[in-house]
Amino acid sequence: MAWIILIVAGLLEIGWAIGLKYTEGFTKPLPSVLTAAAIVTSMFLLSVSARTIPIGSAYAIWVGIGASGAALLGVWLFGESLSPARGFFLLLLVGSIIGLKLTSGH
Repeated sequence: MAWIILIVAGLLEIGWAIGLKYTEGFTKPLPSVLTAAAIVTSMFLLSVSARTIPIGSAYAIWVGIGASGAALLGVWLFGESLSPARGFFLLLLVGSIIGLKLTSGH
C-alpha cells in the first residue's frame, strides 16, 4: 500500500508543478488554491509512504515521478522542446525510479 500512496504523491507533485504555471505567480485564485492543496497533499502522502519505504528511496522516487512527469507534460501542454538528449535523460530518470523500486527491499 505504501508504494501506491507514494505513486499518488508523485502524481500530485506533477499536478502542483504544472499548476504553478497556471497560477501566474499565485495571482489567479482557483489555480493557486488547487496548486497549494496538491502541494500539501503530496507532501503528506510522501510522509505516510516514508513510514514503510526508506526515506532515501521514497524521496528520490517522489521527486523523479514529479520531475519526469512535469517535463513530459511541459512538452505536451506548453510546447517545450524534447531534444533527443532531453528524451534520453528522461528515460534515464524513469529507469532510475524503477531501479530504486526494485532494490528498495520492500
